[in-house]
Amino acid sequence: MSIDATHDPALTSWVPGADGHPDFPVQNLPYGIFSIGNGERRPAVAIGDSLLDLQAISGLLPVELHGPTLNALFAMAPERRRALRAKLSELLSVESHRAALAPHIHAQADVTLHLPATIGDYTDFYVGIHHAMNIGKQFRPDSPLLPNYKHVPIGYHGRASSVRPSGVPVVRPKGQRKPPETETPVYAPSARLDYELELGVWIGRGNDLGEAIPIAEAPGHIAGFCLLNDWSARDFQAWEYQPLGPFLAKNFHTSVSPWVITPEALAPFRTAQPPRPEGDPRPLPYLWDEADQASGALGVELHAYLTTAQMRAQGLAPHRLSRGPASNMYWTVAQIVTHHASNGCDLRPGDLLGTGTISAPSEDGFGSLMEISRGGTQPIRLESGEERSFLQDGDEIILRATASAPGFASIGFGECRATILPAR
Repeated sequence: MSIDATHDPALTSWVPGADGHPDFPVQNLPYGIFSIGNGERRPAVAIGDSLLDLQAISGLLPVELHGPTLNALFAMAPERRRALRAKLSELLSVESHRAALAPHIHAQADVTLHLPATIGDYTDFYVGIHHAMNIGKQFRPDSPLLPNYKHVPIGYHGRASSVRPSGVPVVRPKGQRKPPETETPVYAPSARLDYELELGVWIGRGNDLGEAIPIAEAPGHIAGFCLLNDWSARDFQAWEYQPLGPFLAKNFHTSVSPWVITPEALAPFRTAQPPRPEGDPRPLPYLWDEADQASGALGVELHAYLTTAQMRAQGLAPHRLSRGPASNMYWTVAQIVTHHASNGCDLRPGDLLGTGTISAPSEDGFGSLMEISRGGTQPIRLESGEERSFLQDGDEIILRATASAPGFASIGFGECRATILPAR
């Protein structure tokens, strides 16, 4: 991805509040789907605390944008998306366009944001090596990583039907769990509900069934990124995951941030993939590309916050649970895309991939309560005086992320948040 005039840190916008916005300055320009009241769903681009209705100005754009999803935009060739970005940058930064576009600017607070795409399939990976180590140590202290972890990107197929945009509450799931004090399992609400701090990857152009995606071409199949919270019922998971892995512990709800941060917007924030520790195996040739190793990681810092009903009633600020860089991924995004298609699996525009929980090696960067509370044995104490090992009803998790690099305007991902409701 090349750096061009759209990334100029001196670029300003005529839209009030856009300049210096922590998430959506004119250098970002992420896409989403919105509606006003019960009106039709339409494509938009975020600018500051506002958005621009792209369907309303379709005649001014180099590509036609309409309809209730971004699947068609995702399917476009990267060069067409770059042309669209360049035009939007011009329209939103040149004062002479204000009169024509201002009627189609809406405050984000006045609209409803929806899932940006129809998701055909959802796959969650497990590339956060510190998370894998922390979880593995709780069950296998002497051998936390299974033998395949450093050879193959581990993932599982999730449930696309239960992916929801930020703001949609999570109903506490019911399921089978095996408490240590009982001889047989019980069917009951989860008592160990957890969050997972992840990045989401939106697939752009797909591949034909039976055809692989070479790793050098993988970036051209990525339409964008978002924040992703793959909520987890740890007690269900511990009981059911053998021998086939995650099932009901994971498929009840997955939250994503509504704005799609494009690869083009993230071009200035590409960084080298951290080198593998000495002695680690070199990936097989189909997973290795020198260019990907040189710039396949992202200079993005991830944050997770918790607020409880009591904290909100007392006017207390959210409690920061974790902070850490997205570079704590053992496998790059290109590697997981290539591996997903390596057996001939066909990816399609709008498919969603999760990176898996991204944790840092230190406690302040753990990306789940399972890690932070050491499996529930060390509760955290909140500013309200409350304690948490896992999530209680009324708790809200908020995920945020910022991309930054010297000499460029920082951009953000917006928020991915949801509140826990009691089981039904």
